[in-house]
Amino acid sequence: MQQTDVDVLVVGTGPAGLVLAAQLARFPSIRTRVVERRDGPLELGQADGVACRTLEMLRAFGIAGRVMEEAYWVNETRFWRPDAGQDGGIVRSGRVQDVADGLSEMPHVILNQARVHDHLLDQMRASGLEPTYGAELVDLVVPDGPGPVTATLRDVRTGATESVRASYVVGCDGARSRVREAIGRQLHGDRADHAWGVLDVFVDTDFPDIRFKAAIQSAGHGSILLIPREGGRMVRLYVDLGTVTPDNRDAIRTMTPDDVAAVAQRVLQPYTIEVRETVWFSVYEVAQRIADGFDDGVGRGRAPRVFIAGDACHTHSAKAGQGMNVSMQDAFNLGWKLAAVLEGRADADLLTTYDEERRPVAQELIDFDREWQAMLASPPSEQVADYFVRQGRYTAGVATHYPAGRLVGTDEHQHLAAGFVVGTRFHSAPVTRIADGRRVELGHAATADGRWRLYAFAGADLDRWRSAIGRLDGGSLDVIGVVPGDSHTTEDLGLPVARDHAYAATTGGRVGEEDIFDLRGVDPERGALVLVRPDQYVAQVLPLDGSQPTSRIRSASSAREPMPSFV
Repeated sequence: MQQTDVDVLVVGTGPAGLVLAAQLARFPSIRTRVVERRDGPLELGQADGVACRTLEMLRAFGIAGRVMEEAYWVNETRFWRPDAGQDGGIVRSGRVQDVADGLSEMPHVILNQARVHDHLLDQMRASGLEPTYGAELVDLVVPDGPGPVTATLRDVRTGATESVRASYVVGCDGARSRVREAIGRQLHGDRADHAWGVLDVFVDTDFPDIRFKAAIQSAGHGSILLIPREGGRMVRLYVDLGTVTPDNRDAIRTMTPDDVAAVAQRVLQPYTIEVRETVWFSVYEVAQRIADGFDDGVGRGRAPRVFIAGDACHTHSAKAGQGMNVSMQDAFNLGWKLAAVLEGRADADLLTTYDEERRPVAQELIDFDREWQAMLASPPSEQVADYFVRQGRYTAGVATHYPAGRLVGTDEHQHLAAGFVVGTRFHSAPVTRIADGRRVELGHAATADGRWRLYAFAGADLDRWRSAIGRLDGGSLDVIGVVPGDSHTTEDLGLPVARDHAYAATTGGRVGEEDIFDLRGVDPERGALVLVRPDQYVAQVLPLDGSQPTSRIRSASSAREPMPSFV
């Protein structure tokens, strides 16, 4: 049997697996192997919604622009209810802006999951990493003591087996995860009791909102969540098929695309819809479940060496539009931590923070999905639109808030930069790059390179700002300077950072332009240091004149360098 040694074995090339692989591929010293049971890349994907937060992340990989160019942009969500004046018909009851102003510089878009995969694969291949297709995991052995995890792979075409020894294994292999089974983790939650049919179709219709995202509830015929697709003509229909019982389960599971389209026609009356072509079809039963641990060490008194991500550790319906997005964020959270440990910049105990941070996020997704799908399946109510508006931050993907702990500090100095909330993702805002006078987003200075970033906002005392930056430790810390005022008054400031790492709050001369100090509540007199993790989450807000302000956070973790040190 052939035997190979790697640092990380990634099992599965879904969205979590590919984000993790694209992240690890950026570290040439890390030996990464990616395996997939399918015989090639995904061609038609199940998920299609790409949240604002996901695009912020994809921007760090350099592919957000391509995704946005191909995608359908969700600008409005419209709501339909039964028409009280027309028996059996529906009427538009409301409309809302899909992403509220100020939530993100990125839009909410719709793009076939397979195309998102393609862009991530391009990033991997640019770094020389190619998945091994047609290889399935048949066994996984985790030793009780030190030593590598041993995985046995089988070529699905020839039956030949291969032994892979890995320092770490990550199961991104879906709801029926063999990796999860191998480490004795189980999914717990609700039994599936409600069914939905999904159609990607080209249609002829007189329904007026066919190119808007729409939540449609009828009187007695069920409901539809309508999602326009990229390209201008295709739409996705999530069609409510009702409660699943022992008597109807077989009938529901054997429904054809024509059967589901007929239900959609009844929901949409008096409007008509005729399917010209079905591109993709599925019937699924909703079940909200979460694993009892996201690695093999939780609750067992040992350091983790095997992890699960995405559908392998949380399952839910597709109507929340968060499955692919939360799965990618799982991988982004884990990827930089694995790289830091494998490159010797942190102790292995850092990896315990993956489960600590991501399992609560997955539980929030389960709870949201349960409420949202129950509302869509319930009798028509104005609560649907109200709930959607209230949950706007969540559906945009920007509601995650990690509590204070090993990698997140306290809010002691939050008042210095109120808009950069400790524990949440770094909320970008427009600035002007001093090197060339170009108006850019400050958050776009971050790339998926595994580095911590410290945004140093100058106050009125520029000498204090220069002194603070001069004391900062380099290495894995990327220091970015931001000065108040416009880019035309910076020539004689004696910038303590490279000009392409220095930004001004405004350009000067533009009427009504926004100032990042005002937008994010940065104290213009005292300034602030905003420390940001490699996965773009704010770790701490600190004063410019602080003395070793991260020592309190570092002492809470046994990781050698969970946060960069500076004095």
